Amino acid sequence: PPPGACGMSWFVGAGCSEMAARCLVASVGKGRLRQIPAVYQASAHRFHFAVNGKQNKNAPKVSNSISTQYPVVDHEFDAVVVGAGGAGLRAAFGLSEAGFNTACITKLFPTRSHTVAAQGGINAALGNMESDDWRWHFYDTVKGSDWLGDQDAIHYMTEQAPAAVIELENYGMPFSRTEAGKIYQRAFGGQSLQFGKGGQAHRCCCVADRTGHSLLHTLYGRSLRYDTSYFVEYFALDLLMENGECRGVIALCMEDGSIHRFRANNTVLATGGYGRTYFSCTSAHTSTGDGSAMVTRAGLPNQDLEFVQFHPTGIYGAGCLITEGCRGEGGILINHEGERFMERYAPVAKDLASRDVVSRSITIEIREGRGCGPDKDHVYLQLHHLPPEQLAMRLPGISETAMIFAGVDVTKEPIPVLPTVHYNMGGVPTNYKGQVINHTNGKDSVVTGLYACGEAASASVHGANRLGANSLLDLVVFGRACALTITEICKPGEPVAPINPNAGEESVANLDRLRFADGATRTSELRNNMQRCMQSHAAVFRTGSVLKEGCEKLGELYGALDDIKTFDRGIVWNSDLIETLELQNLMLCALQTVYGAEARKESRGAHAREDFKMRIDEYDFSKPLQGQEKKSFNEHWRKHTVSHVDPKTGKVTLEYRPVIDTTLDAKDCASVPPAIRSY
Repeated sequence: PPPGACGMSWFVGAGCSEMAARCLVASVGKGRLRQIPAVYQASAHRFHFAVNGKQNKNAPKVSNSISTQYPVVDHEFDAVVVGAGGAGLRAAFGLSEAGFNTACITKLFPTRSHTVAAQGGINAALGNMESDDWRWHFYDTVKGSDWLGDQDAIHYMTEQAPAAVIELENYGMPFSRTEAGKIYQRAFGGQSLQFGKGGQAHRCCCVADRTGHSLLHTLYGRSLRYDTSYFVEYFALDLLMENGECRGVIALCMEDGSIHRFRANNTVLATGGYGRTYFSCTSAHTSTGDGSAMVTRAGLPNQDLEFVQFHPTGIYGAGCLITEGCRGEGGILINHEGERFMERYAPVAKDLASRDVVSRSITIEIREGRGCGPDKDHVYLQLHHLPPEQLAMRLPGISETAMIFAGVDVTKEPIPVLPTVHYNMGGVPTNYKGQVINHTNGKDSVVTGLYACGEAASASVHGANRLGANSLLDLVVFGRACALTITEICKPGEPVAPINPNAGEESVANLDRLRFADGATRTSELRNNMQRCMQSHAAVFRTGSVLKEGCEKLGELYGALDDIKTFDRGIVWNSDLIETLELQNLMLCALQTVYGAEARKESRGAHAREDFKMRIDEYDFSKPLQGQEKKSFNEHWRKHTVSHVDPKTGKVTLEYRPVIDTTLDAKDCASVPPAIRSY
């Protein structure tokens, strides 16, 4: 900055000239008071929505009128990606590589995205440890989903997996290696050979126990090779919809409070999950379901939000993730008697059964009085029987995390663990190409211009339960798929469809209302009440009466949003405002989760009902099929939940769509019919 410019905001990167022209921050220098745009004034106000396009070079000026001006900067791109985690980065640089003028909007610096926290690895049938086949990976994923996964999408993901991992290796991802120099693959939960009949598979490619960290930095480094415009620390408010088509997004620049409308023919949502609806979870505080909520407010559905994965091993008390890779390396779970109890629940897979099975087993052990500690309210993960060299080489991060958060030296004592909310199987419904689906009148239709990938999406490759190490695979495969689909449908430089001149006005009005909200309930207080309600009413085991009570309580809490109180009236780095916007998003996700769970009268995958303990399919697969009559669509539960919410009232509406049981090529990969799921 030039001399005397202390206190000015300076912008680097795309759009800096227009932003600098519109977004000057007040500064005092040598007795001079620079002009303060009305957007920054916290006086009594009358809301007004003003648009300043690229041609208007006049900065907002101080006004004596009692109004709050929100200057709007318009941008135009071929494609906009919302989110810069693994899926968002892969989609963004895939589009830039194909010549599309691409913007990537992210509320965090890319390498702070939650992908960085993934530990275990990424699944691919490379066959480096023993002979393997992607079709066996396909079978395991269908079985892991409890037959709620769409088999065309699972076919696509597992077939693409080996190439996706080799691509990452070529980008420079420093995978752990075998003695022969090949990518090291560890055992992971729910992975088998020969369609479940050949024993444990070693399919999980890893970078010690910091795979997500390595993946994210590799993808971000690669993305800088291309001409993607990054808008860092921009909070996406809503989709810009016109006649049922997506025309872009409207976002808030957190650095200066300016509003930005991004017009584009293609919008990709890669905003991650909504783990922070729960009190105890492994998710970052930024995992607030922003994409799912934006879709809900646009009148579009979410899918299968009742399926919430509890990771079996979160550190007791802290909730920090302890990777499944610990058990893949030979770690075991024990109760207070020192018994390796998983042998009773999963005689074949034992500690490497699928996550929903292990989480329920731990919960049962604690319920029946075999837990550890003074209150018998957790179990132990034992690693100290493994060689210290193996722990240092393969699990260095876990060794450090256990010492910091549990005070445990893993070479000498076990880690206290407890199931903790970890992943959302549901999300924005898409096909295997990444195109967002709207289900109306019993039929699927593509929402023009809108795509989703990663944890924000429901393709649905995970169905009712995700297998460990399939999430990082999901990110790169479907991030790439979104870019490929857009490349097939559109061409760079095509005219961008127009939007209504006042598009986004409702979003800015909501922001203004929250900024000056003066009710009786703090954001933090309401968020805490919501999280504790979800923790107690939609837990590992669920019952109808508790879920119904949860629906009523969440309805009341949603109504309490009208009585919210914020304290920061400014617009620059207003974390109070951002957290309140995120709370609105979390509430919409929480409502759909608990209402969907209450309505689903069965147990499937991560959704375990104590009053409906059986999985209800078209047939009873525990008995011979001969002579059985097929249940109608309304009588069975092997179907996707499709949920809508009225943002004004919080009313949830549920519909259902069928699971896709056909693969992309029946000759190359036969579909897997439902069966009893055991490990």
